[in-house]
Amino acid sequence: MTDIEWSCFKTWKESAYNTLWCLIGCSIGDFGTISYFQSIDHSLSIYVVMLIAIFNGLVTSVLLETFILLKSMTFNNALKTALGMSFISMVAMETSMNLTDLILAGGVITWWVIPVMLAAGFVTPWPYNYWRLKKYGMACH
Repeated sequence: MTDIEWSCFKTWKESAYNTLWCLIGCSIGDFGTISYFQSIDHSLSIYVVMLIAIFNGLVTSVLLETFILLKSMTFNNALKTALGMSFISMVAMETSMNLTDLILAGGVITWWVIPVMLAAGFVTPWPYNYWRLKKYGMACH
């Protein structure tokens, strides 16, 4: 980590763009899942719902990435690229969003917790995405 130049505005901007797309994809599945379970009667614990939300967030992020990449490559290559994205970043994003929701709102999606969840979900993986882009020249988008 010490051999990385951390003051490159261009890389911070590009990694922010990549992180934002990942956040959009993850949020669709995550918020949709939590909202669904809030609207039905079920016996699952909040922790199981959160795990399902994390899984669905990962799936929707991969699907969104595949759809975006279809503009420039075949479906098989787009899916392979999307699956090759950094799951470390995505899992960190999902975990921070759900922990924020759990701590602040008890795992219930409310209007005021959504911006805080999104901020936590963006900020948590952003330095890792910068590092990965700087070290390997690898971006998700």
